[in-house]
Amino acid sequence: MQVVLAEPRGFCAGVVRAIEIVERALEKFGAPVYVRHEIVHNRHVVQALRSKGARFVDEVDQIPVGAVTVFSAHGVSMAVEQQARARHLPILDATCPLVGKVHVQARRFVAEGRALVLIGHAGHAEVEGTMGQVTGTVFLVQSAVDVADLPIARDTAVAYVTQTTLSVEDTRATIEALKARFADLVGPETNDICYATQNRQSALRQLARQVDVILVVGARNSSNSNRLAEIGLEEGVPSYLLADGDELDPDWVRGRKVVGITAGASAPEAQVQDVIAALRRLGPVDLSTLPGLQEKVEFRLPAELVGDGGAPSLSRPRSLSHSL
Repeated sequence: MQVVLAEPRGFCAGVVRAIEIVERALEKFGAPVYVRHEIVHNRHVVQALRSKGARFVDEVDQIPVGAVTVFSAHGVSMAVEQQARARHLPILDATCPLVGKVHVQARRFVAEGRALVLIGHAGHAEVEGTMGQVTGTVFLVQSAVDVADLPIARDTAVAYVTQTTLSVEDTRATIEALKARFADLVGPETNDICYATQNRQSALRQLARQVDVILVVGARNSSNSNRLAEIGLEEGVPSYLLADGDELDPDWVRGRKVVGITAGASAPEAQVQDVIAALRRLGPVDLSTLPGLQEKVEFRLPAELVGDGGAPSLSRPRSLSHSL
């Protein structure tokens, strides 16, 4: 069996930063450190951090007063920030800087008096955080089809922002539908689809041209991992999402000569290797990697975790959310 790895794949800079924030907080302030929601959407990452002393909670009111707290990479609403301040929680903000950029854009568009449309998936943590960063109504659309149902007059000044982990092609179609409906429309094209999401989607399309089946390593609740599996299917290649080697169904690869593997932005490389090990248990594997982009993006850590920085702030400095 030939196994071909996509490049790039796996962890993005925002995920690396979020995990490092929790690890450094544990080293500097000691356990426990509380994390609101999963730091990233991957149970292996969460379990590893839990074993070091991180405690994951659903809501701020589950955190003891005064305990060091980390906001996840997906970002939070202003209401959550206010709840944290009310409980005197020292905050370390692991919001991905690219998500923080979307928050800034959304607030600016609303301040300009525009109706705001958010392109994203209902219920996703990033979408809930972004909608909660804006005072007033945010209109959520999940696809181009939803644009026709927007309760906004055609002559309204409208702006849009996007969830960072969407399919680039689907988002482009939604933006075109918005342009067709509203004459006074501003927004960032597909630039808010993060660099890592775009790179992984492009690499997958290249991979799809050379393989008989695609395995996407990632969590079921990972938006960008699900998009990769969907894009593989769009390219006409059977594509399956799995968290690790234990979830590999031998029927997926039986009779396939070339198997392609990629990984979502929150999937550790160890889980990719675990899937490869599972394939090797089925028979000999000839492993190769497609040439691809070498990502060199790095995001700064909060000042409190660098050098001799002090304790986390009781109020969340917005500059930490989107500093590069």
